[in-house]
Amino acid sequence: MASAQRVEIGFEGGQVISARIADEDLKDLRKQLEKGGWHDVHTEDGVLAIYLGKVAFLRIESPDHRVGFSSND
Repeated sequence: MASAQRVEIGFEGGQVISARIADEDLKDLRKQLEKGGWHDVHTEDGVLAIYLGKVAFLRIESPDHRVGFSSND
């Protein structure tokens, strides 16, 4: 998988799926959310078949997220 981002997909009822999704697949998912219905999301771990009508939110991790200390010299 080329460039991938960590994404959380939240559903009505509180369930959340966390996955790494390629940039192109993420763009496709966002387009498909407007249409609803079933959609296959290709992740690093396999394919998720998601009913988009039950998706409550999509959280996309910031690419600038870093853990640890840095020096600002």
